[in-house]
Amino acid sequence: MSANQPTQPELPPTTAIDKPSNYAFEDWFAYPVRVYPHHTDCAGIVWHGNYLTWMEEARVECLRSIGIDYTNLVALGCDLAVVNISLHYHRSLMLGMDVLVKTRMTDVTGVRMNWDYAIVSTDGQQLYTTAKVTLVALDRERGKIMRQLPAAFKDALLKISTLHNN
Repeated sequence: MSANQPTQPELPPTTAIDKPSNYAFEDWFAYPVRVYPHHTDCAGIVWHGNYLTWMEEARVECLRSIGIDYTNLVALGCDLAVVNISLHYHRSLMLGMDVLVKTRMTDVTGVRMNWDYAIVSTDGQQLYTTAKVTLVALDRERGKIMRQLPAAFKDALLKISTLHNN
């Protein structure tokens, strides 16, 4: 690979024998999900778009857990737009399963935020999906990327980055 080519984000290994116990998910925010019929196709397998929905729900709940209510963020004129996503399906989720969507913010650079995700079994023994998402803060009124994050949002994000760096 030449020095000019962009590199792909690194995700955990993808072999079917990998177990989430090989990764340190203990300090990640956990969002429980149950697979209902409307999440699946006629074979009872989760439709791929639902993973993105669950990841967004987990991210919104993670932010809420540190005092950032998404409704208040929108009231400040800020939205978080996905600008990059990398998703790997390790094994299928099926109707009736209970899983945890694990997430954490890995870093904030200016108005850009990077998040990691792992969807794992509730007992932590199976890894179903891994992902990386990059968001930018968007000025809702102008539809353009903000120059800086709203102060209250930036202060709350410091809490989450401090938690993950200790």
